[in-house]
Amino acid sequence: MAAGAFEILCGCVAILFLLYYYLTADFDYWRSRGVNGPKPIPFFGNIAKFILGKRSLGDVLKDVYEEFPKEPIVGMFWHGEPILVLRDTEFIKKVLIKDFSVFPERRLIVFEKAEPLSMHLFRLDAVRWRPLRTRLSPIFTSGKLKDMFHLLLNCSEHFESYMSKIIPKDGIVECRNLTAKFTIDVIGSCAFGIEINALKEENNRFHEMGRMMFRNDLKTAIRNLLRQFSWLFKHFGHIIDDHDLNQFMTDLTRDTIDYRKQNNVCRHDFVDTLIDLKDNPDKLGENNVTDMFIAAQAMVFFAAGFETSSTTMSNAMYELALNQVIQDKVREEIREVLSSADGVILYDNLKKMKYLDKIFQETLRKYPPVMYLSRKTIRNYTFENTKISLRKGQKVFIPIYAIQNDPNIYPNPDIFDPERFSDDNVAQRDSMHYLPFGDGPRNCIGARFAINQMKIGLIKVLMNYKIDVCEKTQMPIVNHPLSIMMLQPNHGIYVKLTRLA
Repeated sequence: MAAGAFEILCGCVAILFLLYYYLTADFDYWRSRGVNGPKPIPFFGNIAKFILGKRSLGDVLKDVYEEFPKEPIVGMFWHGEPILVLRDTEFIKKVLIKDFSVFPERRLIVFEKAEPLSMHLFRLDAVRWRPLRTRLSPIFTSGKLKDMFHLLLNCSEHFESYMSKIIPKDGIVECRNLTAKFTIDVIGSCAFGIEINALKEENNRFHEMGRMMFRNDLKTAIRNLLRQFSWLFKHFGHIIDDHDLNQFMTDLTRDTIDYRKQNNVCRHDFVDTLIDLKDNPDKLGENNVTDMFIAAQAMVFFAAGFETSSTTMSNAMYELALNQVIQDKVREEIREVLSSADGVILYDNLKKMKYLDKIFQETLRKYPPVMYLSRKTIRNYTFENTKISLRKGQKVFIPIYAIQNDPNIYPNPDIFDPERFSDDNVAQRDSMHYLPFGDGPRNCIGARFAINQMKIGLIKVLMNYKIDVCEKTQMPIVNHPLSIMMLQPNHGIYVKLTRLA
């Protein structure tokens, strides 16, 4: 009996030793290559604070970025996997633009069975991404944006009416909930050609699904952790997938397409492009394009149009509440431009609102919607004039949130200063130091559309209300510790809106 117990003990020790070896086998990877970086710990690597729910991943990367201020590249570990964090703009430019052919993919993996809606433009591998991007890009040309402008204005009128009805007597509102209803209606009208009515229905189904996509809870944390073990997630990830969301997006897309076909509706918009891809899969180099693949494209456009824009609008309102002089100045500019058009917001007049544009650039600087960019090599690669080599499949991270809040690049980064984006200041700064929408061929496809909808929404707020802080305003904004990619606050963003005379 004693011998059997001893054998079991020896077996357990051997298993633990092998597990420890497996988890730490690559821990000398960067040191042996002369790349500095923080010391990793078994299983966690350098992301323990994120895994344990203490810091957002963007904040973890910011900590690493700040710990090695003189290093152009920092080596760290994602669990046991060696990855690079880029600080030097030349390396960033090579990855995003000059050597894009080597880095055309993001680190995210598509799990078609476990996460059917992961087969979208943001995640797809280079082979499937390229033809899809080519087919979707024409939706966001200047001409198309101008054609959609009246739909944006129509949604903004509903937004203005909604605010006049729901803002309480004390004027205190939670910005993200308010702006999300506007952005959901916009994306429904402009991309899908349907009235979502988020501004009319308090418990709107679309709003509920949008919140589900970006929630930070225990289920989401478990799913993010399980994704790190590809084999496990591939076979068991479907158990914790959001089945209601999958069904909702699939039904929405299929029903919208069926209605248009049955009624010969053609709007030359996003849905019509999806119909064309469904009917002509050869345009994507496929024999068949499934309903789920089409739904995945609809989902990512819905999600991007909803979350990133509503959060950025909320952050802008928060900063204007804290900075009354800036708020008064931009309101005066808006009034001056609108007065030349009888109070009507015109497409071409948006460009005349230079200070409003600076405000959104500064908001996106301080609060980039995506905290970092990731790229993956599709072949072995050595950075020019260095001995730093990457194996095929290795990943690099570009810490946008850290770069755009670096005091050596943006002095006093916590201060909200739109003049950072004057023509002179922009000309003196490296373009790689401002990447809220990424750069290169895989940048954000809908950036200009997002800017337009955010500006129009904020114009409606500023022309009708004074924005102030209130007793529920939390300062400063703290990032949600479970945020893996999107910049999300750990609390509501509350302000007080007072009707202007």
